[in-house]
Amino acid sequence: MSAYTLPPPASADPERRTWLLATGAVGGAAAVATAVPFVSSFAPSERARAMGASVEVDIGDIAPGDMKTVEWRGKPVWIVRRTPEMLAALDSHGAELADPDSRRDQQPDYARNATRSLEPEFFVAVGICTHLGCSPTRVPQGSANPSLPADWPGGFFCPCHGSTFDGAGRVYKNKPAPTNLEIPPHRFVSATRVLIGDDASAA
Repeated sequence: MSAYTLPPPASADPERRTWLLATGAVGGAAAVATAVPFVSSFAPSERARAMGASVEVDIGDIAPGDMKTVEWRGKPVWIVRRTPEMLAALDSHGAELADPDSRRDQQPDYARNATRSLEPEFFVAVGICTHLGCSPTRVPQGSANPSLPADWPGGFFCPCHGSTFDGAGRVYKNKPAPTNLEIPPHRFVSATRVLIGDDASAA
């Protein structure tokens, strides 16, 4: 019986060696092409990076008594330019509020005051109800609505479950919302511009 003869090793067959090298190169390229999108899926998108960035807003065009809404981190942020009458109304109903002195951490320390703001004239708040995440609507002072407290001083009403907030975003007692509206970190970079999401120089 004749002995079985092994084929020559690949190193001894130049044609076979070339074929193996070419196959390996193609396979390696395919693996890299597959891995690049996979690895890229872990990198944050431009939109994701932007959602975490601060937002600079021009407030010079907000008339007294008006409000502007901008987006920050995917949330609506209100900027209200309060009139002297709106500021005065904040002192009229403290006994009706659940947290009139803002003792709960829903704001930076510099906004833990009667107006819940860095500058009394400008109220900056996240426009999301602290109950279940609905967006309240702004209701002017003196508006007649059975869902609002008597002698309504102006503020915000959440139509989803009836929570009410005053002009500083403070929630009224016995309402579904457990806390005042959130005040985002912010600072004024000029007399007409506010930076939301960055309070490095706020005092």
